[in-house]
Amino acid sequence: MPLPDPRCGMGRTYFGTSGIRGRVGEDVDAALALSVGRALAGEADSVVVGRDPRTTGPMLVDALAAGLTECGADVVEVGMAATPTVARSVAWRGADAGVSVTASHNPAPDNGLKVWQPSGQAFDQAGQDRLVERIESGSFERQAWDAVGERRPWDGARERHAAAIADAVSVDDPPHVVVDVGNGAGGVSIDALRRIGCRVETLNAQPDGAFPGRPSEPTAENCRTLAATVANSEAEMGIAHDGDADRMMAVTGEGEFIPGDVLLALFARGMAGAGDTVTVPVDTSLLVADALDAVGAETVRTRVGDVFVAEGAVETGAVFGGEPSGAWIFPGETLCPDGPLAAAKLVERVAEEGSLAELVGAFECYPTRRTTVDVEDKEAVMERVRGAVAERFPDAEVDTLDGVRVDLGDAWFLLRASGTEAKVRVTAEARDPARADALFERAEALVADAA
Repeated sequence: MPLPDPRCGMGRTYFGTSGIRGRVGEDVDAALALSVGRALAGEADSVVVGRDPRTTGPMLVDALAAGLTECGADVVEVGMAATPTVARSVAWRGADAGVSVTASHNPAPDNGLKVWQPSGQAFDQAGQDRLVERIESGSFERQAWDAVGERRPWDGARERHAAAIADAVSVDDPPHVVVDVGNGAGGVSIDALRRIGCRVETLNAQPDGAFPGRPSEPTAENCRTLAATVANSEAEMGIAHDGDADRMMAVTGEGEFIPGDVLLALFARGMAGAGDTVTVPVDTSLLVADALDAVGAETVRTRVGDVFVAEGAVETGAVFGGEPSGAWIFPGETLCPDGPLAAAKLVERVAEEGSLAELVGAFECYPTRRTTVDVEDKEAVMERVRGAVAERFPDAEVDTLDGVRVDLGDAWFLLRASGTEAKVRVTAEARDPARADALFERAEALVADAA
């Protein structure tokens, strides 16, 4: 949904699957942050604000805080902090909302804003719509000179977060861990693991909004240095975060990067038992459902995006929710994706059950095929795709929750429009490689024909 520039009425950016995010100066600027602050003050008397290390963060924090205080809301500033630290601080400070100024795993030229509820859950669609409505209408309640809000610092957020993480796990024999912070705001992960008793070595631990050590997103390619460091040391595992530490990925003691679906299955099996549910996005591998079926637990599919995974967890009473991209939600602790908490939970599993390599070795990766197709009108293409799927797969289970997901029992494919670009993403998976290849070709052809 477009957010207009209050100066000229033209659409500037939008709430995507994870807040507002885009290139600074093009999609995201101080005017936008000011408007979001003014709009949020319409329903929040006190707001926690923090940021990741990006060089544009202080500018956007100042603009956001100006909008909030101009319209009467008080601002609790936690400074540079991991996004889960900001989200969890809303409840700790008795505030009404929180805002992380971050572009998460995006590159250095980007920035954004993510808005949090006291539960730790990101603003849902209804909350986002209310903010957009105020911005579009300009219905801000500016206050008189003697009724504007105040900005107050709080220096205890990181320590409080580290203590909460340490309290959430029990580790008798702490492993040796290498933590790659990625020059981001996730130093709280180091604090928490040391509180637990781990021997911790660090990579890229100095916050730097240019992300000189590696690109912010903790992919297998970007974590090669972490993998090599762990493999050539006595460390038993490695942890990697993105720029704001809402994501967490891991490598084994042998230096093998763990695919996101496998890590999701590992967490889910550790949390769920017979009768429990786990929420996952529609693009999650079959191996997660298979792993949970084995213990009598169930997966519930949601739209892609941690806000939807969290919403699904609340609606179904799920014991865990996660995305293969590295966002892990433990509803018993918080509804925000908390990378440092996930790191501690993984450390706990290794301490209790043995090597990480052995734990992940219990899960079989299925062949998955992915591509992205450029299209002129993604909405029109997806409308034609829906009709074609109904015609060509009449006996399949078709889910249109987020794109078009066709489940054939032993295989599935997903056709989903990009939230930011004129593209359609194609994913296909099967337990057999030849079956995956064949289904992928059929799925790709559906998009080509519809385009």
